[in-house]
Amino acid sequence: MNSVEEKIWNYIDGNCSPDEQQAMDILIATDDVYKRKYHELSKLNIEFSCMMELDEPSMGFGYKVMETIRTENAMKPLKATIDKRIIKGIAAFFVVSIVTLLVFALINVSWTNTNSTNTLLSGQDIKIPQLGNYLNGTVLKVFILFDIVLALFLADGYLRKKLNNRQTQ
Repeated sequence: MNSVEEKIWNYIDGNCSPDEQQAMDILIATDDVYKRKYHELSKLNIEFSCMMELDEPSMGFGYKVMETIRTENAMKPLKATIDKRIIKGIAAFFVVSIVTLLVFALINVSWTNTNSTNTLLSGQDIKIPQLGNYLNGTVLKVFILFDIVLALFLADGYLRKKLNNRQTQ
């Protein structure tokens, strides 16, 4: 948009000072370029005002929109959302660990029975696996570290819930 059009639009919209309005009146009356542009832009302005009737939303529209957004956020707060995949992953880890321990224990049990009486009480045929070979220092440290991290995670969740309950009351 050039300077002439800007000045004329300001004049048509009433955005100029009284001195500028007098100067534009003189320019429109004396200069053919300003006169032609003024008539062109004033016709365009009239067409715009006739064609475009702006529909105003109802009084409660903004309130309804904001209320809808608030209820959606209240139903599902961001911090309270728990990813189900994490829960399933933790459960899968423990299930695999328990199944592995059961399989290991069942493989190392001697199933032959030479004497049917007092076998379980005497402990003659039951071999207890030597866990010392499998639970060396590194494995034990990793297991303890995992337990500590899991305990801290659960304690954090518990304390956050407790804090949120206090704040809402």
